[in-house]
Amino acid sequence: MTNQTIDIGPLRPLDARSVVLSTLLGTDPPRMPVARLVRAGEIFGLRPGTVRTALTRMVQRGELRVDEQRRYRLDGALLDRQVRQSASVHASTLDWDGRWRVGVVTASTRDALDRRRLRGALTALRFAEQREGVWTRPDNLASGAPAAVAIADNQCYWYDAHPMGDDAELAAALWDLDEWATQATRLRRAMAALAGRLEAGDQPALADGFVLSAAVLRHLQADPLLPRELLPRTWPGASMRREYADFDAGYRESLAIWFRME
Repeated sequence: MTNQTIDIGPLRPLDARSVVLSTLLGTDPPRMPVARLVRAGEIFGLRPGTVRTALTRMVQRGELRVDEQRRYRLDGALLDRQVRQSASVHASTLDWDGRWRVGVVTASTRDALDRRRLRGALTALRFAEQREGVWTRPDNLASGAPAAVAIADNQCYWYDAHPMGDDAELAAALWDLDEWATQATRLRRAMAALAGRLEAGDQPALADGFVLSAAVLRHLQADPLLPRELLPRTWPGASMRREYADFDAGYRESLAIWFRME
């Protein structure tokens, strides 16, 4: 991988587990034979033995399982993560009638693990914490990943609410929309810059594209998916998703060529 900086800071190399995880998270369905995963590791100069060791450890930790055709596939919480990632790319929302969903933490005895799990689940469901123990968002999303919903339901009591103040002002107070939009612009520029290198067959661009794709997907998962009425007029979410779809198609073509070279 080059040490090039593409407008979003240095694109750091990934270790073997991260390469396997990112490869499978970006594959639908999330499964792949070991030879392909080893070949993906070679993009970052990882030895086959290093990738195979990572695969074994991930199976032991319950992150992966091996199917009847000897393909490695995501399992457990990572499978839920892939579902959330896919939903972030497609950004499906419902018509909004002005209602907000409010979750109030009611569990009286919670240890640190319970609190961490709840925060992770509510963040994955795109809720924002208004104050300690009170989470809310506009009611414009379908039910999220069952595992996250179950964790939230176990510790929260739910209300429908109509805020008395300005909805857009409340949304702006709960989410840093300007920062999300600024980072989205950086990522869009990075995709545009890297697309030309991929089209030209620049092999080092494969590593940069791999890491950039992961950064874009993480950023899309941080999109609160608010109703259009509550977003700034120039919100870049839809444009970013269209541009990522084009970038991803081009990157997959380059990656397919790399796999055929094995």
